Amino acid sequence: MRSAVWDLFMAFTRSANLGFGGGPATIPLMQNEVVKRYHWMNDEEFADALAVGNTLPGPIATKMAALIGYKAAGWPGAIMGLVGTVIPTLLVAILLSHLIDVYTHSPQLKAMLTGVRPVVVILIAQTAISMGKKAFPNKTTVGIAVVAAALLYFNVHPALIIIGSMVFGYFAFQDKGISTASRLGRARRGWVKAEEHR
Repeated sequence: MRSAVWDLFMAFTRSANLGFGGGPATIPLMQNEVVKRYHWMNDEEFADALAVGNTLPGPIATKMAALIGYKAAGWPGAIMGLVGTVIPTLLVAILLSHLIDVYTHSPQLKAMLTGVRPVVVILIAQTAISMGKKAFPNKTTVGIAVVAAALLYFNVHPALIIIGSMVFGYFAFQDKGISTASRLGRARRGWVKAEEHR
């Protein structure tokens, strides 16, 4: 238990401090830590956690840290996941605030950020492709994606799209082998398992 809690702290510290480009840029790093390195979740469970996180208010990085931490090690895991996400980056920001202020308009810094942006985009795209392999099991889910893309094009708020897709999914997939009830059942069993290991 103690080892898992420490691993959670280190995993989310690495993800948060190396996630240049804001919250979404940390998602590929989180996936690497959570799925590939520590095996706390598989790709489908990670995608489900990301979907749940996107329906809740607040920054995605902290929500994912709490959800994954709780599943891996109960409440201590949730707390350490949050601490690992927030505290180290806060300390870095405080310690480097003067330098950041001085070099905000530095040509060298702008050049470095220009170089890192394509990498961030590729990392996010890689995560999207990895999750997308299991996100489209039938034509209906492809249709949902097309409609979602169209709504985003017309500047519909993402939260409304997510909530709408959840409502649609509840009614559309009840009898197609990927019902919301079964997904909730898998999630509930995961949380219960986490509780038993606390």
